[in-house]
Amino acid sequence: MDSLITAAARALAAGDALLALKYVALREDASALALRGIAMAQLGDLDRARHLVRRAARAFGPKEALARARCVLAEAEIAFAARDLGWPEPTLDAARATLERHGDRANAAYARQLAIRRLLLIGRLDEAERALAELDPAPLPPAARAVHELVLAGIAMRRLRTQPARAALIRAERAARHANISALIAEVASAQAMMDAPAAHLIERDGARPLRLQQVEALLASDAFVIDACRYALSDGRTRVSLASRPILFALARALGEAWPDDVARDALIAHAFGFKRVDETHRARLRVEIGRLRALLRPMAEVDATARGYALHPRHARELVVLARPVEEKHAAVLALLADGESWSSSALALALGASQRNVQRALDTLAAAGKAQSYGRGRARRWTTPPMPGFATSLLLPALP
Repeated sequence: MDSLITAAARALAAGDALLALKYVALREDASALALRGIAMAQLGDLDRARHLVRRAARAFGPKEALARARCVLAEAEIAFAARDLGWPEPTLDAARATLERHGDRANAAYARQLAIRRLLLIGRLDEAERALAELDPAPLPPAARAVHELVLAGIAMRRLRTQPARAALIRAERAARHANISALIAEVASAQAMMDAPAAHLIERDGARPLRLQQVEALLASDAFVIDACRYALSDGRTRVSLASRPILFALARALGEAWPDDVARDALIAHAFGFKRVDETHRARLRVEIGRLRALLRPMAEVDATARGYALHPRHARELVVLARPVEEKHAAVLALLADGESWSSSALALALGASQRNVQRALDTLAAAGKAQSYGRGRARRWTTPPMPGFATSLLLPALP
């Protein structure tokens, strides 16, 4: 490796993409193409970066398996930054195996980290946690250790374990400052800010107020009966019932919870849960069926009593009932929650992260775009969606985890 390539590699390791380009901008050999691609990725031109890295992979000969594997890793990292979450996992696994076989343990560990970050982003927390437990961070360089701690913090935040999350973020900040990479320091600072931003709204008899993640954790660990509209679940400190796959039952439970200790009229429940404005006997019959199902599910936690005009919810053990809602509530709030990270998402990546069909996600994006809440650029498979970040709200922390 010549001196210019070495200097460019060192500049990239320090996060100075412009200095790296100064060394290799006019070169067309394989190593220079790879470094130019990484530099362009650091500068935010992800399409150009991917093109350069692919050219570099083709330019390396068949005997340069290690260099080709590093290019695959770089392309996977660019895909992650572009929120192209559908890139083939076997390709990255094969590159990681090649890196391990050639003794490049640092990049092999980074390939594992990248796969784990993808699992975290699409809500597969159990898989991410298991994979992270198999990764030893001790031999990692400071930048990779910072990423490791960021992943630990991300999982802990989604699991509502705020103390381990804060400890991981402190370690991540220390490692990022040791690496002296400004982009990494900024990413850690952004994660720390999310810890102190409102993650939900608490709706109770006296009104509504914002809650930080630590307060949400304390609330769910308390004896209060909580109707969690962030994760579509009900809990009372003893029992937890998920209604994520039963939207009508959850809509009924929430309507009853917001009215507690008062009752809700039958016609109002029908309008809230079924969306019918004109009510007839068939709708009332359907309401009785759904209330029966809700009673059966909530029997260990609460009673759903019939009243003269409707129904009322009464917790069995808890003295207080509250509703935990998202900071911003609308029909497509989950899509907005992911877009609010400021990155550019494809509709396929959003569908993967939400566990929804791409067709439904595309309809939601079109609706948000018509309302001026989302915008797109590019065409076809290169089309990406984004929205300005929502300042002061940690919008995605309480999204449901996927099985």
